[in-house]
Amino acid sequence: MKPRLVKGAFWLFSKLPLSAAHFFGAFFGYLVWFFPNKSRQVASTNIALCLPELEARAQHRLCRRALLETGKTLFETGPLWHLNPEHFDRLMVDEQGREAVDAAMATGRGVIMITPHLGSWEMGGHYCARHWQITNLYRPPRMRALEELIVAGRTRLGAGVAPTTAQGIRLLYQRLRAGGMVGILPDQDPGDSGGVFAPFFGIPANTMLLLGRLARKTGAAVFLGYCERLPGLAQGYRAYFTPAPAGIDDPDPVLAASALNRGVEQLVRMKPEQYQWGYRRFRTRPEGKQRIY
Repeated sequence: MKPRLVKGAFWLFSKLPLSAAHFFGAFFGYLVWFFPNKSRQVASTNIALCLPELEARAQHRLCRRALLETGKTLFETGPLWHLNPEHFDRLMVDEQGREAVDAAMATGRGVIMITPHLGSWEMGGHYCARHWQITNLYRPPRMRALEELIVAGRTRLGAGVAPTTAQGIRLLYQRLRAGGMVGILPDQDPGDSGGVFAPFFGIPANTMLLLGRLARKTGAAVFLGYCERLPGLAQGYRAYFTPAPAGIDDPDPVLAASALNRGVEQLVRMKPEQYQWGYRRFRTRPEGKQRIY
């Protein structure tokens, strides 16, 4: 019954104008902020750990704004998974840094696009699909009945998808060696065997090894990008791209992971209220270290 309810909710959201989805999403986010709950606790903890330079009042305000934006992220997914090309073009009102990505693609070496959980990553995937036919790595959902819905939504405007399996990883290598683009969300905990500890906002974070290996073995150019959700209820989105920090393909996995986290941190500082602070980024801790959550 639960997958049916989730599918029904996404179908209902998809019928809303995007402005209405953002309005209800912000209201939902306000409720998450107002009432004590785990998501608010995690977001507040992460902000205090990562941005200690902010006064307590500023941290509190950022937590509220971030949870409102997280609500928008949730509610906009339905409309964005049902976009047509014309509607997409109307919503994407600005872009920065695209020329450098175009130049890298023209070399035929392939491009790895790092897209953290910042702004609208669904819109970012659509943008890269429209311009560069990206293949995105994705983690299959725990409720397998939802996988068809997710894949259909994320491939609607031409993107390909590769699951986080051995077969999916091979597909990423194939796409890069053919001069294509692959997209990776880099700020998820990769589990016990898929990462190394590297600083993220000065805190050891279990960080994926895959991205550094892909860059080193294929020689692909690496960029970071995100789609900013512009202010107001119907202002649209701005795409932003920048080259990844030097060292992201370093043979030393800790140095490569540190460069990756440094790049993500730089993007987050540009628009901290649109980062997914409610994710337990520091769930896995170094041996002997106290749990955070």
